[in-house]
Amino acid sequence: MAAPIITVEHLTKRYILRHQQAPRYTALRDVLTDKARTLFRRRAPRTTTEEFLALDDVSFTVNAGDRVGIIGRNGAGKSTLLKVLSRIVEPTKGRIIIEGRVASLLEVGTGFHPELTGRENIFLNGSILGMGRAEIAAKFDEIVAFAEVEQFLDTPVKRYSSGMYVRLAFAVAAHLEPEILIVDEVLAVGDAAFQRKCLGKMESVAGEGRTVLFVSHQMDAVQRLCNKGLLLHKGQLIAAGPMEKVVDRYLQHSITTATDLKFAPPVDPVPAAFTTTLRIEDQHGQPLPEVPIGSPWQARIGFTVEKPLDGFVIALGISTLLDLPIRTSWSLARPIDPGRYEAIFVNDGIHLTAGPYKLVIGLSDQGRTLQYVPDQATLSISDISTLTNDTRIVNSKSGLLINQMTTRIQRLA
Repeated sequence: MAAPIITVEHLTKRYILRHQQAPRYTALRDVLTDKARTLFRRRAPRTTTEEFLALDDVSFTVNAGDRVGIIGRNGAGKSTLLKVLSRIVEPTKGRIIIEGRVASLLEVGTGFHPELTGRENIFLNGSILGMGRAEIAAKFDEIVAFAEVEQFLDTPVKRYSSGMYVRLAFAVAAHLEPEILIVDEVLAVGDAAFQRKCLGKMESVAGEGRTVLFVSHQMDAVQRLCNKGLLLHKGQLIAAGPMEKVVDRYLQHSITTATDLKFAPPVDPVPAAFTTTLRIEDQHGQPLPEVPIGSPWQARIGFTVEKPLDGFVIALGISTLLDLPIRTSWSLARPIDPGRYEAIFVNDGIHLTAGPYKLVIGLSDQGRTLQYVPDQATLSISDISTLTNDTRIVNSKSGLLINQMTTRIQRLA
């Protein structure tokens, strides 16, 4: 078995944060006394310190040719990890072994000199990445064509927009054939067409057997590009493995399964109607932590109406964790008086494949939105089957719905 191209062992990065204490209320005599004291001695400012672990005992390995997506919430430690791997930041403790040349694109314009032209910065940035002048010259035309900055090639980059900056920086890093390409969320600066081009280039780089480490909040992008995933939370590595499973773990991390949820009432201003509870039940009204695949289920939504409404509608939507809508159901518009109510949405035989799904609730009156509740709960379909007869259970790779179409085979001759 080949040795890993990147080995990270017990990596820790600790920062000391300093906080200046807010001034307390003091009387005039205290102010005068303090001023008099400072004439005779220097007073240190009132500060406190706090230890912050940006990375906390992180260990993993990456094999040559792996495409690794690093995901997590803001502040999870993703960018710190990439800076340590790029040798921009020294770790507090731990060990990193990297076999191969690394090209990093962590911040817009990293390694660029603002007074130099785009042409000059291509050679400067390539040299910083460890490339020789001949190697840079051989790739020069490809870099310029990819970045789409031919018209401004001899203009100082301080006059470039942020999008032009990142196009040129990515083009240099991706075309000079590093063994390891490290890319942070800077691709978000570019437009949609450029992002697609960058993802295509990274796929091409990975297809050549090189290694890619990619940080992004775009789950569809990391799933498309990466085969392995790392999930960071508060500086700790909490999941590693196939990208699809790591993304599922990340998306479920901040969403609660809708067995029996209670929502805090909105404040300032209070809408004319708002959701109070959500519960997933079986057909007999019993709560279901998970719905066995193929089983009947219903959603019971409690809500409060604060004032008379003429055309009230409540809606329940189901989508994938990547926000692909599956279906939305609405009640009929009706007048409604103030009071407490509940709506029951009964699943009518549409069976989803096993996995988690987002539930979205909407309240409206005559087409005007009163409340929209996204990303608060999931519907969890388990892979335990209650289906009988000839129905076949399939996994999500075969589609989101498991309902069978009527199929006939006819002999033609």
